[in-house]
Amino acid sequence: MIHPSAIIHPGAQLGAHVSIGPYAVIGEHVVIGDGTTVGAHTIINGHTLIGRDNHIFQFNSLGEIPQDKKYAGEPTRLEIGDRNTIREFCTFNLGTAQDTGVTRVGNDNWIMAYVHLAHDCHVGNHTIFANNASLAGHVTVGDHAILGGFTGVHQFCKIGAHVMTGISSVVFKDIPPYIMAAGQPAAPYGINVEGLRRRGFSPESLAGLKRAYKTLYREGLTFSEAQERLAEQAQGVAEVRLLVDFLGQTDRGIIR
Repeated sequence: MIHPSAIIHPGAQLGAHVSIGPYAVIGEHVVIGDGTTVGAHTIINGHTLIGRDNHIFQFNSLGEIPQDKKYAGEPTRLEIGDRNTIREFCTFNLGTAQDTGVTRVGNDNWIMAYVHLAHDCHVGNHTIFANNASLAGHVTVGDHAILGGFTGVHQFCKIGAHVMTGISSVVFKDIPPYIMAAGQPAAPYGINVEGLRRRGFSPESLAGLKRAYKTLYREGLTFSEAQERLAEQAQGVAEVRLLVDFLGQTDRGIIR
């Protein structure tokens, strides 16, 4: 259903069974997939592609220009996948020409109220962002990560898959996969065992990841020594390979 008070540009493309609420505004270059619901007073602008079966609640701002002084009107994009829940008062910005030009959100994410995704952020699948979590520009968040309320992430940081941050965490460096982190600045507090168990990780895999955590954080090794040791452990525990690959790609260093 399209509410008669909604303002939809003739150039916008809406799929089948799309619902647009009262006083929503949909811009010229917006594409919305089948079955997506857009709540009242939400504004969607820019070159924004939204997939199917998303539920976007009221009072959101999606696809506005980046909060970056270098932005000069380039036709950068926002891409949102399928089956995401986006609660009230969220702001997702377009990408910038200085990066890939795309801010991207994957599938099946649960994004609570007042979340901010800055330009060029890439969010994976099945993540949870609690209220007021905020990403600065160029941040990457892996699959199944959970960001606690009021978590703030510095620009260019990487958050690994299956990470969980505590409330009001301030992240200045990369967080490797599987880690629980909290504090200002965020520090590691072990493996996210309960979350991994709920996702079907075997006892053997959990034991291997606990051992990997000790290797990385408790044995007094240098970073390169830990990488070598973890590469050996990954031969016996496949889940450790994700950790090894992440450490090989870190630019900012990891939390300590």
